[in-house]
Amino acid sequence: MDAVEYVSPSPATLSAGRDYPRTYREFAEWFRDEEACSKFIEALRWPQGFTCPACGVVGEPWRETRGRLVCPKCRHQTTVTAGTILEKTRTPLTTWFEAAWHVTTTKNGFSAKRLERTLGTRYRVAWTMLQRFRVAMVRAERAPLSGTVEVDEALIGGVKHDGKRGRGAKKAIVLISLGIKQPKGFGRVRMRQVVDASDGSLRPFVCDTVAPGSIVHTDGWTGYNRLAQSGYVHERTIMSSSGDPAHVAMPGVHRIASLLKRWILGTHQGSVSDEHLQSYLEEFTFRFNRRTSRSRGLVFRRLLEQIARTDQVPEKNLIHGYDWRLHKM
Repeated sequence: MDAVEYVSPSPATLSAGRDYPRTYREFAEWFRDEEACSKFIEALRWPQGFTCPACGVVGEPWRETRGRLVCPKCRHQTTVTAGTILEKTRTPLTTWFEAAWHVTTTKNGFSAKRLERTLGTRYRVAWTMLQRFRVAMVRAERAPLSGTVEVDEALIGGVKHDGKRGRGAKKAIVLISLGIKQPKGFGRVRMRQVVDASDGSLRPFVCDTVAPGSIVHTDGWTGYNRLAQSGYVHERTIMSSSGDPAHVAMPGVHRIASLLKRWILGTHQGSVSDEHLQSYLEEFTFRFNRRTSRSRGLVFRRLLEQIARTDQVPEKNLIHGYDWRLHKM
């Protein structure tokens, strides 16, 4: 029997106070010990009942010491955290949950230093937790953008060398695609750090993040010239001849770039290295795409759902920057 695939419930089917805490006081009451946290993770991993990862049988497991779950059919042993980013963690689940609550319920999130002070952990523990959260924030099956989508590059961090500006400056290049709502408003966003602004970097990003047949609005940069060949309706605005500044002709992506820079400078004091930049882009994307959520407790639950479905990430894979090619981005 095949394992039951988990489908994230829609917000309409979830109830505040029943499926996720509404306030910090309620959070503290729900998750006061390891057992409560473990039961919540178990419910998120196996909403239809425990599913043996070895044989796929669904049913009540035998519960042994040290949190071991034993399949009554094949005798396979596992735990609620096995196969997740929480596997083999020496940090209490209560600490993981509290970190997840603070990260998702504050407007701009936490830096590792602030999380260290809040939780009373070592800096390395706080930093590693945040990096693993950022990996979990990416859903491999997330739907591409569609409709009208603005695409542009932004230059993040670094110092200009030799007086160069724009695409020639020695800064990290971040591609941004943003859904545009009609008659006004912004939809979801996607971002990716790339090595250059050539067709070889721009077109794969658009193909990965925007559904074919969509209207893709860009500036006049030649790196976008072949988008129509990939099945998009390409609208170009050549800034030098439009008469409007870039932030007027393409307000969406420039607003996102401004918010991103402000977030990096504010929450993280600008201390984001190139090798870890993509991780921060994914956190910003997770936050922005959930900005209209009516309950921050729901965002907390969504992060825990993704934590329960994300494979273990060894610390050695985070130190020098996570390999995001392992994710479909």
